[in-house]
Amino acid sequence: MTRPAPGDPRSARTRERLRSALLAECAERPLEEVGVAALVRRAGVGRATFYVHYADLEALAVDACADVVREAVEALHAWRGRPDPVRAPDALAGFFASLAPHAGLYRSLLTPGGGGPLGRVLHRDLREYSLRERTRAGAADAPLVASAVAATFAGVLADWLHGLLEASPAGIADQVWQLLVALHASR
Repeated sequence: MTRPAPGDPRSARTRERLRSALLAECAERPLEEVGVAALVRRAGVGRATFYVHYADLEALAVDACADVVREAVEALHAWRGRPDPVRAPDALAGFFASLAPHAGLYRSLLTPGGGGPLGRVLHRDLREYSLRERTRAGAADAPLVASAVAATFAGVLADWLHGLLEASPAGIADQVWQLLVALHASR
């Protein structure tokens, strides 16, 4: 089977229909109970079309959740000037609050400690962004701090989603923010 061209608008629309169908299915049942047959029926595409775009349901789920990764990276960097060392930017608290509608799906893709397929994507993207910013600022410790920031955030987010950390969205935002500010200041 041939893969569609990356910029093909029909392909983009099909992937969006599949992502939307998956989010709707996961609003009704856990990802582990979602089948490809029900998903493609909801999306209005054929089973073969699904497999042209995705290797399996997990690959689709990670793609459907990719926006949460972008939102996390943006929320962590939504400040200018000197950061408040205690209170997180409003965007970060808003990010944590926005997770509720699909928290079950995120939990299935982000294991405690920050692992899992979504955790790997979150860690990679956050590390790349942090490394770029620290390198641009001339920080000699850029790779170390970028790795620590990515691991800390992914781990705290995952543990909070799994109920291992008790806090409101604003509370966990402030707590993880304080950790990240300390990491940046420690070197």
